[in-house]
Amino acid sequence: MSCILHIETSTKVCSVAVSEDGQTVFDKVDYEGPSHAVVLGVFVDEALSFIDSHAMPLDAVAVSCGPGSYTGLRIGVSMAKGICYGRNVRLISVPTLRLMCVPLLLYRDDLPEDALLVPMIDARRMEVYAAVYDRALNEVRGTSADIVDESTYADYLDHRPVYFFGDGAGKCKACISHPNARFVEDVVPLAKNMFPLAEQAVARGEFADVAYFEPFYLKEFVASTPRKLL
Repeated sequence: MSCILHIETSTKVCSVAVSEDGQTVFDKVDYEGPSHAVVLGVFVDEALSFIDSHAMPLDAVAVSCGPGSYTGLRIGVSMAKGICYGRNVRLISVPTLRLMCVPLLLYRDDLPEDALLVPMIDARRMEVYAAVYDRALNEVRGTSADIVDESTYADYLDHRPVYFFGDGAGKCKACISHPNARFVEDVVPLAKNMFPLAEQAVARGEFADVAYFEPFYLKEFVASTPRKLL
């Protein structure tokens, strides 16, 4: 197991956590943002002080890599890189949409075995950035910019229960009325939920190149998609 510092700044929520041996041992969250430029440095200083005061050797920094807010991701990734250079530790990249699935898998015991998970990040009007995962976090469909109407996820809803969550799911609730649709409230990407994915990356030796790593900005995703969203 490893000691990992986790940074999550992809949405208006800013959070920092520390995990050791697969357990969260430090956690700070600001829900009042976006104010990442103000609070992130304070949270990170407190986390590093906690690590040092408990004589915990830091092994890696995990950072949420998007999709998400350009400003938020830029601040989070810059901080993560600075720590990696300063402490000579490795960098782990955690996809934001995959991260959003973790609390459902960890803390809910009512998910059917065949359930599909659709984390959503809000865009404009009826647009969201979403992916589709099964309960093992296998990617059923990759990240896409979706214009949501009653038929957008019909191919999945016709065969399996589908759980929609994230800050983009609320506005979709009115137009997705299929009986297999389930909506879960109050799910946001948080640093304290990063540890299972970060530990997986460590076990597999999957580390990002600190010098060249860039996050998955929403504006870049929109530029690369054939749809005219903006």
